[in-house]
Amino acid sequence: STKTLSVSCKTPLSSLPPKKGIFLFAEIALCLVILICFSASTSAYSSLSVIEMIIAAVLFVFYMCDLHSKISFINWPWTEFFRALIAAILYLITSTVVLVGGKGCSKIAAGVLGIFATSLYGCDAYHTFHLKQQRHTAAPTDPTDGP
Repeated sequence: STKTLSVSCKTPLSSLPPKKGIFLFAEIALCLVILICFSASTSAYSSLSVIEMIIAAVLFVFYMCDLHSKISFINWPWTEFFRALIAAILYLITSTVVLVGGKGCSKIAAGVLGIFATSLYGCDAYHTFHLKQQRHTAAPTDPTDGP
């Protein structure tokens, strides 16, 4: 018997939790704007925006096509949490470096938008971790009858 993996994309954002869909869409849009700002001044820091935009777009498609429920060997809440946490840290470092050595309007704009991206990814990590904690339930235990 051969198993086939059927993929059918649903209507946009129908299978996403509302906040997760908004976070992923905002991350994709903000990474695109930051990429444009970095491309106007220097391409030295644009790789972070490209990578984060691609990862967010892939996860957006995974959630929209309901692939996250079919791929069960990946712990999706922890994957989302660590992705958002690492992105927030990297954007904070990159934005600080750009703003300290900022020469040019587009570089300063990219640094300021990077600070916004830091807060957006930080909120996404907090929201994902908060949802992970709400889903956790304690294992039932039977009372012991004594020694």
